[in-house]
Amino acid sequence: MDREKVIIRVSIQGIIMNLILVAFKAVVGLMANSIAIILDAVNNLSDAFSQVITIVGTKLSAKAPDKKHPYGYGRIEYLSSVIVAVLVLMAGITSLKESVEKVVHPSKAEYTKVSLIIIGVAVVVKFFFGSYTKKMGEKVQSQSLIASGTDAFMDSVLSLSTFVAALISMFAHITLEGILGVLLSVFIIKAGLEILLETLSSIIGDRTDRELSLAIKKEICGYSGVNGAYDLVLHDYGPSRSIGSVHIEVNETMNADEIYRLTRKIMADIYEKFSIGMTIGIYATNVTNPKIIEIRTSVYKIIKEEEHVLQMHGFYVDEERKSISFDLVVSYSAPSTAEVCKRVQDKVLKKYPEYRCDINIDHDFSD
Repeated sequence: MDREKVIIRVSIQGIIMNLILVAFKAVVGLMANSIAIILDAVNNLSDAFSQVITIVGTKLSAKAPDKKHPYGYGRIEYLSSVIVAVLVLMAGITSLKESVEKVVHPSKAEYTKVSLIIIGVAVVVKFFFGSYTKKMGEKVQSQSLIASGTDAFMDSVLSLSTFVAALISMFAHITLEGILGVLLSVFIIKAGLEILLETLSSIIGDRTDRELSLAIKKEICGYSGVNGAYDLVLHDYGPSRSIGSVHIEVNETMNADEIYRLTRKIMADIYEKFSIGMTIGIYATNVTNPKIIEIRTSVYKIIKEEEHVLQMHGFYVDEERKSISFDLVVSYSAPSTAEVCKRVQDKVLKKYPEYRCDINIDHDFSD
């Protein structure tokens, strides 16, 4: 599936649908003197403009990498989502101002059966199009489409509330236009804030998706010669554009040729399966020296005594330099990572005073 073509096709469909709804709702809103329907039309217009921004952002983000931007322009999609969020917020704030004025100075709306039919059709159309847009967004990993689909779902609910208010106005002669307009505005503002915060989180750098991380580690650990996969880090350069790094643990007896063929195979397979360019580092595990195996077992016991240490890996003893080195994965809940490291180091040196102890602190980015 061509991701760019899918996003553009769905966005164009959304633009056409929203513009049709804008035309019908604007006419009905003006004829019925309904601020709620007019604001609903404005919301549809902002949705159409947002999808134009999505198309522009998608086209720009598809530009090929160049010397200045070697990882491509994928993050432009996130910037386009920020623009969409700001537009939604502006529409919400404007509609809130108008609605408050309507509450202070109310005027009776005049609905007809035709206007009710149009509102009802809008509810159904937005509901099914929202479902379709969100599904396609998840399929192609498009934050913009997912946001548009979610927004369309919300629009259908808001249009339904407008429909209910119209029925109440027709049969109970109670005007709820201003109050409903305020509620609609609050929902619009809320949607804009959610899109903005979610996109900013992606730009800042989200935590690696746990399921993806576990799937990659499981794939790597399935290769003969790999004793473990650690320190997985993924860098996001836009939807479906990621590079990463990982350390694999292998026996010290493997030679350079064997390690080279193993890592090249892993990198090729990971890229084919996950579309992630991976750099692989090596941890060598001592497996031939009984004394070193005994030291590793003792250090593992020391590690288990620390509640905030989640994992130890990369363990290696250099007899020539008289050093014990390993990585510790420390929980974010630890009051002081430095204190955890110092306690472990002191215990290791107490048991093996003839060695130096080098500890590298890791945080688990995936679990």
